[in-house]
Amino acid sequence: MGATGAAEPLRSVLWVKQQRCAVSLEPARALLRWWRSPGPGAGAPGADACSVPIAEIIAVEETDVHGKHRSSGRWQKMEKPFAFTVHCVKRARHHRWKWAQVTFCCPEEQLCHLWLQTLRAMLETLTSRPKHLLVFINPFGGKGKGKRIYEQKVAPLFTLASITTDIIVTEHANQAKETLYEINIEKYDGIVCVGGDGMFSEVLHGLVGRTQRSAGVDQNHPRAVLVPSSLRIGIIPAGSTDCVCYSTVGTSDAETSALHIVVGDSLAMDVSSVHHHGTLLRYSVSLLGYGFYGDIIRDSEKKRWMGLVRYDFSGIKTFLSHHCYEGTVSFLPAQHTVGSPRDGKPCRAGCFVCRQSRQQLQEEQKKALYGLENAEEVEEWQVICGKFLAINATNMSCACRRSPRGLSPAAHLGDGSCDLILIRKCSRFNFLRFLVRHTNQWDQFDFTFVEVYRVKKFQFTSKHGEDEDSDLKEQGKKRFGQICSEHPSCCCPVSSSSWNCDGEVLHSAAIEVRVHCQLVRLFARGIEENPKQAPHS
Repeated sequence: MGATGAAEPLRSVLWVKQQRCAVSLEPARALLRWWRSPGPGAGAPGADACSVPIAEIIAVEETDVHGKHRSSGRWQKMEKPFAFTVHCVKRARHHRWKWAQVTFCCPEEQLCHLWLQTLRAMLETLTSRPKHLLVFINPFGGKGKGKRIYEQKVAPLFTLASITTDIIVTEHANQAKETLYEINIEKYDGIVCVGGDGMFSEVLHGLVGRTQRSAGVDQNHPRAVLVPSSLRIGIIPAGSTDCVCYSTVGTSDAETSALHIVVGDSLAMDVSSVHHHGTLLRYSVSLLGYGFYGDIIRDSEKKRWMGLVRYDFSGIKTFLSHHCYEGTVSFLPAQHTVGSPRDGKPCRAGCFVCRQSRQQLQEEQKKALYGLENAEEVEEWQVICGKFLAINATNMSCACRRSPRGLSPAAHLGDGSCDLILIRKCSRFNFLRFLVRHTNQWDQFDFTFVEVYRVKKFQFTSKHGEDEDSDLKEQGKKRFGQICSEHPSCCCPVSSSSWNCDGEVLHSAAIEVRVHCQLVRLFARGIEENPKQAPHS
């Protein structure tokens, strides 16, 4: 993202915090720089030079400094100082962004106006920035602070950046989804949701569903090629875990997310469609969990009166129950990806794996379109049967404050695949060892009872489910008949678990899942690798 509003570099000697500084604006690099220059002339920038990309300037405004600092000897030559303030992004620790201001004082009014006009002209060239947003605020999610967070931390930044908004404070579940189906969304540059992962899921379902309806695509068809939406989604975290925000920005800080929206960042993200009997159940962007995580969410739904502590209570109860479930997992390996779940390469801003994997997937689709080859025939499905404590499928790392690396640390946001994690039946102690590794740096897949695969499609059917497709059920009977005949003392459970789909319960055990590569875009840029802190002082 560059700026080409001015052809020639602009350089002047200005004052910043009573210090004489050389200030340069380089259109070719789209960069504003300044450095101390106490002597005559501008001098050369040193190691202490400050800089901010034009793309990370929020706004520029004229500032009245008349009468300020007049007692300072350094200001005596400026009878009437003129000034402009640059509002910009400043990087802080732990991937946080802060709103910073730098005021530049000029000896002449004409010079001040030249800087103002030049900077504003360059900002006008940044066409990816939103101008009009639709904002949904969930006043009940998380700790019930959504409205206050928006008013105190987000609204002032939107106003500064001249972003207009239409705000809807939701009053009931699925209101955001229903609204997106009904209203004219073409007048907006993006949709912002203030709340937790549940609020984001509502907006996602509404936007994806509305887009498919407009394009005439049947969402219920498991093989349907879904159409990406042109609108981006912004997440202002105000929930209990904020997994999606944490995994795409690196922090669950509201100010950081607001700044990513203001500067117009864009990040393409995969979405999985979950089907049962030819019907769409839900879309998933983070976790699909059967067994352990499914039991937790199903049990916690009965204890909503407990508040957020219900997740901890249900987690302990589920762990102590130690239920395992028997079933068949079939999956299509994602051979188009250039990464693997255990390669130790996490998804980061400008991710090479996501970019290359998408290109490879597009090549596959072109070949299939022209009949050169059928990818699903070339890539054979793999089938695994057994007893599982948990079956997890993650489209992203699923990182959060409690688990900074997530359920699958090397999962990628936009590579057209998900990581399928199978935790086979094991002792309670070993399962605890596995869970503990989600909170530290150890390889959580380095156990004999854990298997992980990068897949683009998978199916699951429970041995004891009564709602499977008939063809899958017959296949399962044959396989499980063989297993149980070899183990006469089999103590298979008589019931099935539920699926945890991004925090919502799916009661159908038999599902068919397909990953849709980069179906939606967020106002984000991915987690930055060791971001440099640019001093603005």
